[in-house]
Amino acid sequence: MTVGSVHSIESMGLVDGPGIRTVVFFQGCALRCRFCHNPDTWSFSGGETYTPEQLVKKISRFKPYFKDNGGVTFSGGEPLMQPQFLTEVLKLCRQEGIHTCIDTAGYGLGSYDEILSNTDLVLLDLKHIHEADYQKMTGKPMEHFLQFLDALKRHQTDIWIRHVVVPGLTDSEAHMEALRDYIQTVPNVQKVELLPYHLLGTNKYEIMNLPYSLEGVPAMDKDQTKKLQETYFNGGKSC
Repeated sequence: MTVGSVHSIESMGLVDGPGIRTVVFFQGCALRCRFCHNPDTWSFSGGETYTPEQLVKKISRFKPYFKDNGGVTFSGGEPLMQPQFLTEVLKLCRQEGIHTCIDTAGYGLGSYDEILSNTDLVLLDLKHIHEADYQKMTGKPMEHFLQFLDALKRHQTDIWIRHVVVPGLTDSEAHMEALRDYIQTVPNVQKVELLPYHLLGTNKYEIMNLPYSLEGVPAMDKDQTKKLQETYFNGGKSC
C-alpha cells in the first residue's frame, strides 16, 4: 500500500496558484537552498502519514471553495521526492474533477511523465540559471532540474515561474536580463513572479540548531522587487 508523508495542509491558500486552493506541504527535500524558510520539511520523517485515498478525501472537503478556478497545490519540501504517492494522489484528484498544481523546484527522482500527465499547472521555482550559481544556491548540481525542465517541454505543461530576489545575489539588472532571456527559451510560461527574499523562518534555523548561510543579508525591498517585476516581466501579468 502506498503511503506518503505530509508536513501540513493549508485549507485556504491564495498565493499558490489560481483561485482559492488547498495547499499540501510534503515532507522531504534534497536541496538545501540558502534562502529556504522551511528547513523543517527537509527530512522525510516527522510528517503525518496518509494513503492517497485518505489525502484526497480530505482535499475533497474543500471543493465548494474552489469554484471555477481553484483547486489543490502540492508543495513542500519537494513533492517530486515522493513520486509514487504524488502520482496516485494526482490521479484521484483528476477523478474528482479537482484542478491540480505542483509547486516544485524540479528536483525529484525522475519518471515525471505520469506525474505531468495528471498535472494542470506547475509553479516552477527557478533557483538560478547558471550551473555554478545554481549549485552554490541549492547545494546540488543542476542536472536533475534540467531533466525535469525537459519533461515539462515534452508535455507542454502550463508553467508559472517563480524566482526569489536576494540582495547582492539575484537582484542586479544584468541578472534580470539574463533571467528574462533564459525564461524565453521555456515554452508555455504563462506568468513570472519575482518573490522578495524575506527573513521569515530564520528562527527555525536557531530552533533546529542549523547554520544560516545568508546571515546578515537584509530582506529584499518589496518596492524594488515590484519595480524589477514591472521592468522585466510585464508587471507579473500573464505572458
